[in-house]
Amino acid sequence: PASALRPALRPALAPPAALLPRRFRSSGASASPLRTASAPAMSAESPAPVKIVASRGITYPLGFTAFGMAAGLKPSGKSDLALILSEKEETTAAGVFTTSALSAPPVGYCRDVLKKGGNIRAVLANAGQANAATGRKGLEDVGTSVAALGQALGFPVGEDVMVASTGVIGRRIKMAEMLAALPKLVAGLGDGEESDKAAATAIMTTDLAMKSIAMETDIGGKVVRVGAMGKGSGMIHPDMATMLAFLTCDAAVPKDIWQGILSRAADRSFNQITVDGDTSTNDALIGLANGAGTVSVPSAGSPEAAAVEDLVTQCCQYIARCVARDGEGATVLIEVRVSSAPDDAAARRVAKTVCGSALFKAAMFGRDPNWGRIAAAAGRAGVEFEQEKLGIRLGEFELMKDGQPVEFDAKAASEYLGNAAKGAYLTDEDTVVVEVDLGAGEGKGVAWGCDLSYDYVKINAEYTT
Repeated sequence: PASALRPALRPALAPPAALLPRRFRSSGASASPLRTASAPAMSAESPAPVKIVASRGITYPLGFTAFGMAAGLKPSGKSDLALILSEKEETTAAGVFTTSALSAPPVGYCRDVLKKGGNIRAVLANAGQANAATGRKGLEDVGTSVAALGQALGFPVGEDVMVASTGVIGRRIKMAEMLAALPKLVAGLGDGEESDKAAATAIMTTDLAMKSIAMETDIGGKVVRVGAMGKGSGMIHPDMATMLAFLTCDAAVPKDIWQGILSRAADRSFNQITVDGDTSTNDALIGLANGAGTVSVPSAGSPEAAAVEDLVTQCCQYIARCVARDGEGATVLIEVRVSSAPDDAAARRVAKTVCGSALFKAAMFGRDPNWGRIAAAAGRAGVEFEQEKLGIRLGEFELMKDGQPVEFDAKAASEYLGNAAKGAYLTDEDTVVVEVDLGAGEGKGVAWGCDLSYDYVKINAEYTT
C-alpha cells in the first residue's frame, strides 16, 4: 500500500520553539514549556508579548473541551473522529473555506450555517472519507451527522454545529460507524494535554506528525488564549481559505470582527503554503471564540482586537508551517521571503509562486542551487518589477544582485541544501531559506513549501490502491 512508502510515523513531540520562524522566538530560551515570542514579520510590532505553550492545543483556551477516537472510519483502525465543544452557550463562529467549484458537502453546509448567523459551539471532524463529490447523498449524510450530534450533546433544536471531513474524494462517510461512536465521543470530552492530543491525532490522514499549538498574551492585565490544531500533507495549495485547521479563543469577539480576523490570518498563513499546487475540495479553517476569559473586543480598531488578531495569526502561521514541512515525501521545509515588492499582497503572490514551482522544488530535492528557477518563477508571478533590480539569496549565499549573477560557491550552497535535509525535524536546521528582493517598493511577504521528491510520486500513484 502507498502508506508503506512513507517513513514511520514520527512521535507526537511537543513542538520545539525552533520550529517557529525567528520572528516568533525570544533571544533567550526558557527551560519552561512556556516561551515568549515576538511579532510576526508580516505585521507591525505585536500589541503585547506572546507566550507559546508548546505542549497544549485546542482546549487550552478557557471553556473548551475536545476528544478524538477510533470510530472505524479508517481501514487502519486508527483514530478518525474528533469533536471540539465550547461550553459557553454564547459562542461566535467564523470560517474560511476552499474556493474549489467542487467543494465538499461539509464545506457548503458550514457556509450556509454561518450565513444564518445562529449560535454555533461545536465542530465535528472525521478522517478517512472526504465526503466530496458525493452529491445529494453526501449532503444528507452531513445533515444526519449534525442532527445525531446535536441530540447526543443535548443541544436545543436550531442550535447548529460545524462539520469537516478529510480523506479519499468520492467516498461517503461510514455513517453506521460514525453514528454508533457519537455517544462515546461526547462522553470522552475533556480538556488538557491528553484531550488536545486525542483531537489533533484523530484528524490525521497521511500526516507524519500531529499539528497542535497554544499561545496566550496579556492585554492590560487580562489574559487571552488561543489554541489550534490542523492536518495536511498532500493536496496542499489552499485558496480559502486535503487541509483542515481549527482554532479556539476565549475572548469575546463580535461576529463580524471575528470573521475578519480569521480571514486576514488565513491570508498570511494557510493561503501562503503549497506542497503540490492542488487545492483541496475540503479546505477549511474554522474558529470559535466563546468569551469564557476576561478579554472582550469592543471594536475593530481597538487594542484588544489588534492583540487577538496577532495571536490568531501567529497560531495559524505555526500550523501552516507544520503542514508545509509535513508535505508528502518532503525532506526539507522551504521558506521564501520576498521584499521590496509593490505591496504586501504582491510580495505574498511572488513568494507562493516560487514555493509552488515544480522545477524549483525538484532542484531543492536534488540539492541544486539553480537560482534561475527562482528568478523564472518570480518573473511569472504576475507582479511588475524591473529585472535589473532583482536580488536572490539562498541561505547565506548571494546568487543574484541588481539583476546580475553573482559568483558563489555552488558546492557549499549544495551542501547547505543537503544539510537541511539532515537537520532535526521541524527546526531551523531543516529549513531552506530563499530571499527575493524585487526592488519595486516596500511590500513584504513570505510563503512556505517543501521540496518535491520521488516519494511524493510513489505515495500519490498508489493512494487508493
